[in-house]
Amino acid sequence: MILTRRTPFQELEAFERRTRRLFDELGFSQAIVPSADVYEREGEYVYELEVPGFEEKELEIEITDHVLTVKGERAEVKEEKDKTFWLHERLARAFERRFELPPEADTQKAKAEFKKGILAVHAPKAITAAPKKVEIGK
Repeated sequence: MILTRRTPFQELEAFERRTRRLFDELGFSQAIVPSADVYEREGEYVYELEVPGFEEKELEIEITDHVLTVKGERAEVKEEKDKTFWLHERLARAFERRFELPPEADTQKAKAEFKKGILAVHAPKAITAAPKKVEIGK
């Protein structure tokens, strides 16, 4: 007889696998979005997303009303019917991720770069006029 130590984590992982498989079979797959880092530097806001396996031409960036939308859709994904996934978290076909830009962001001057699977969107801070004192005339 072999004794196996069971932990609550094993039970939770097994439950998650069963639940994920059930939702996948019903067509309600869990939305998987790329990981992101959002930070501020002097003069700009930066939004970096990990999109490994995507090519630059498969990514789309749009800014409307201070909302940054990043979409990705692979042109060709081969179906792997010979695999039974126990866990499937990688970005497979398509994703969409939205971020609200601060009011100070100059959306007209936003730029993006793509290197080594990282998409970086740079939104410069708008140049604001310095306060001016106005004297009251007599």
